[in-house]
Amino acid sequence: MKIAAGAAVAMAVALPALPAAADTPDERPDVPVGTWLAARTQPAVQLTSFTYTGTVAVPTSTINQTAFNRLVEQATATVSSGKISSDERSIAKWLFQQIAADVDTYLASTTPERTVEAEVGGLCTGWWVTPDGYMVTGAHCVQVGETELSQLFAQQALAKFNRQDAKEIISGLRGLEADEEIVKLAQQIYVTFNTNHMQLRNLKQSLSVVQSLPGGGVDKTAKPVPAELVSVGESYPGKDFALLKVNGQQNLPTVPLGDDSDVRTGDTLYISGFPGLVTNTPFFSLESRLEPALTEGPYNAKRTTQTGVPYIQTQAPSYHGNSGGPVFSKDGKVIGMLIAGTVSENGEASESESFVLPVGIIKEKLGEKNIKPAQTTTTTRYNEALNDFFRHYYSDSLPKFREVQALFPNHPYVAKYISDAQQAISAGKDESPKPILLWVLIGAGVLVAAVIVAVLAKVLRGRGRRRRHSEPSFVQPPAGAVPPPSWRQLPAGQAPPPAQEAYGQAAYGQAAYGQAPYGQAPYGQGVDGRGPVVHNAGGGYGAAPYGSAPDHANPQYGPGPYGYPAPPHGHAQPPSGEQTRAVRYGQFTPPPNDRAS
Repeated sequence: MKIAAGAAVAMAVALPALPAAADTPDERPDVPVGTWLAARTQPAVQLTSFTYTGTVAVPTSTINQTAFNRLVEQATATVSSGKISSDERSIAKWLFQQIAADVDTYLASTTPERTVEAEVGGLCTGWWVTPDGYMVTGAHCVQVGETELSQLFAQQALAKFNRQDAKEIISGLRGLEADEEIVKLAQQIYVTFNTNHMQLRNLKQSLSVVQSLPGGGVDKTAKPVPAELVSVGESYPGKDFALLKVNGQQNLPTVPLGDDSDVRTGDTLYISGFPGLVTNTPFFSLESRLEPALTEGPYNAKRTTQTGVPYIQTQAPSYHGNSGGPVFSKDGKVIGMLIAGTVSENGEASESESFVLPVGIIKEKLGEKNIKPAQTTTTTRYNEALNDFFRHYYSDSLPKFREVQALFPNHPYVAKYISDAQQAISAGKDESPKPILLWVLIGAGVLVAAVIVAVLAKVLRGRGRRRRHSEPSFVQPPAGAVPPPSWRQLPAGQAPPPAQEAYGQAAYGQAAYGQAPYGQAPYGQGVDGRGPVVHNAGGGYGAAPYGSAPDHANPQYGPGPYGYPAPPHGHAQPPSGEQTRAVRYGQFTPPPNDRAS
């Protein structure tokens, strides 16, 4: 009992504290919300593009001579009245201003027709809502109206024709050197005329999502993957929603949808997307241009359009190209989609006036097509690995990151995290907790060591007592038992007589170590016959180390030939038949000669 208690104390002192229970996989580590959100959501946020191709045809223009002659007469009268200067430069500017204000009166279409192949389009943001390739974006990110489309083609395809036509009309000024103002007025004349008379032929539209190739990550291997338009709503201020489908996809990373009630005025919102001021700038590498940007700002107010469509106003900055991007709460759930922002007269975005389509509208539109948002093991494992990574559990994160890489080889960020985790481990920065089994093994080792030390100490104390006491100890048999005969000195080399049963049980061969009369030992099975005998709650002797004494154990003398221990000193010896010998700690001491019978 003392050994067991001592070992328990030793284990309590030596055993290190077991690691605390692990956080739930979705619990945010001790990192800024923005850092955590960006890492989790970026894989699902993709750059999208829409493209229109076609043939642009414009007629050649000619001056309507009759109308132009009348304009010259008006110019002469204006000069005579003193309303304009009489110098040729002032008169030319006045003429160009009048023509630009009403081009179809002074210019007429003629042949030949001029044509050019052109392509226009735009870049937006989208995000995966199902692992098999359904993507959400804005309606104005997938289609444009006829008027806006004509303007886009005019800007893209007619610039060359506009410059040529302006140069020809300026040459008719009879040697007058044109200044910058005259050149701009002349070009404006033909921008208006050519746009008004432009025709689009063989018009084709395509939609795509920019994805990386296997093993490429977000870099120059990225390529446009065709997307199919599944449904589209009305552009802002309507329900500006579109659903795309990219075929042949599986295990895509996704982001979860929240509810409109998840956020309210004053909460911080986070917008993810691809601002055009970066995407369209040649100064940055393609790798960096294909990484979404995260901005944040407070939820300012809930607005409703005149047609009853709800929108959220937020101070989170947004720019051209952010359209269609997901907007998150601090918990990492989508609460809306960035649609519009106020633009100043010079075309610059105005912060504090971004407008977000609430997630309730997005769910409504998905439900119309029976699309149910979902996520796969790719997203689950990636989020778990990120949490481990941010807690510096680099060894724990590695197998999860590798599982993500196997599930979705096109994953744009997992390869970098694997490399960073490996470097951190090599640098000795890994803080992954040890498995519970390891702590148990350590504790078990400490317990075994404590037991061994206790046994050795007890054996050493017993040897010291034997040196101090030469006389054996005799114990009276229990009341009512037949007293044992006197001791006899055995001749040298003579084998002891066989033991007799007392009380119906063998002294030590069976009763003490086999079927113990007082119950089994508290620790059950011993180890290799060397485990100590410990007492049960009743104070008797427990089972021998293997549960029963070996057949060749000596029942008369207590300890068998393999060193099975005798009862501890101070306890009554079990009775025998004809002879009883005193036994101390497994050593037998014969009686002195004067006690021999």
